[in-house]
Amino acid sequence: MAVTYIVYHVLRVFVLVFILLDVCSASFSMAVTSSSTTDTVLIVVDQSGQGDYKTIQDAINAVASNNSELIYIWIKPGTYREKIVVPADKPFITLSGTEASNTIITWNDGGDIFNSPTLSVMASDFVARYLTIQNTFGMSGKAIALRVAGDRAALYGCRILSYQDTLLDDSGRHYYYNCYIEGATDFICGNAASLFESCHLHSLATTFGTITAQHRNSPFENTGFIFVGCKITGMGDGTVLGRPWGSCSRVIFAHTFMSNVISPEGWRGWDDPSKERSKRVGWSRELSHDESAPFLNKSMIGGRSWLRPTPTHFKKHLPRPIEDGGN
Repeated sequence: MAVTYIVYHVLRVFVLVFILLDVCSASFSMAVTSSSTTDTVLIVVDQSGQGDYKTIQDAINAVASNNSELIYIWIKPGTYREKIVVPADKPFITLSGTEASNTIITWNDGGDIFNSPTLSVMASDFVARYLTIQNTFGMSGKAIALRVAGDRAALYGCRILSYQDTLLDDSGRHYYYNCYIEGATDFICGNAASLFESCHLHSLATTFGTITAQHRNSPFENTGFIFVGCKITGMGDGTVLGRPWGSCSRVIFAHTFMSNVISPEGWRGWDDPSKERSKRVGWSRELSHDESAPFLNKSMIGGRSWLRPTPTHFKKHLPRPIEDGGN
C-alpha cells in the first residue's frame, strides 16, 4: 500500500492534494441517464396543514413504486422530527427546503450505522436542497445523520450534523455542493464515489478527530472521496484528514483551505502501526497540471451525464393520500 501526500502553491492560494492509500489508478464509470423534459410533479409538505402532507415521510410514501417522473417535494420551514427513508423503488425524488437554517430534519438515535440515520436515501437519482439533516444522539457512539446508498445522488446547500459517522456516504456516485458537514470522529465515511465541491467541513473534536474513513477494499473498486475547493475548520488542533477504513482507502483534497485544526501528520492508521507517519512533509511533491486535472472536475463521478438543474416548471398531479390507499 502506498501513501502519498502532495502539497503545492498556485497564485498564493494554498492548495493541498492528499491521497490516502492510493493503491492504483482506476477510472470512475460513466452512466448515461436521460433527463426528463416533462414538467416536474410538485408536492408540498407543511406542518400547519396548508400543504399536501404534514410529514416528509408521508409525502415520500405517496410516490408510486418504480416511479419514473421527477418528483419535487417542497418542505415548508419548520423542524421535522422524523426518521425518514427514501426507498430504493422510488427514484427521481427531490427534497427541498428554502433555507437550511429554517428547514430542519432531526432525530435522536445511535448505535448501528445502518439503523441510526435520520435520513436514509436508498433510491437512485435523489436530490436534496437547502435542508439541515441532524442526529442529536451526541458523543456516546455512532450516530448517522445521513446515509446515502443510492446511485446518482446530489446535495446542494445542506447542513449535515452529528458527532460520530455523521455522513455515511455508503455506495453509489454522489455530488455534494456548498454543504456544511460537522462531526468529530470519521464524520464522512463509507465507500461511495463522491465529489465534494465548495463544502465546509468542521471538526468538533478537541484532541483526536478524524474527518474521513473511506472504505475502499480493492484496487478494482472505482470509489473514493474527492474534496475540491473546500474549507476545513475546527475546535482543536488534533484532527487529521482521515484514516483508512479499508485496505485500499482513497481520499483526495485539492484547492482546500485547512486551518491549524489539522494535525501535521495529516492522517492516522486504523490501529495499525505500519500505517502511521510522523510528518507528511517527506512525501510532498508538486503536482503537474496533467496529474491534478482528472481530480478537479465532475468526470470522476460521471456527473455531466446525470446531474440535473433545478426544475422551473411544475405540474400539480398528486397521488391520493396514503390513507385512501391510492384508490
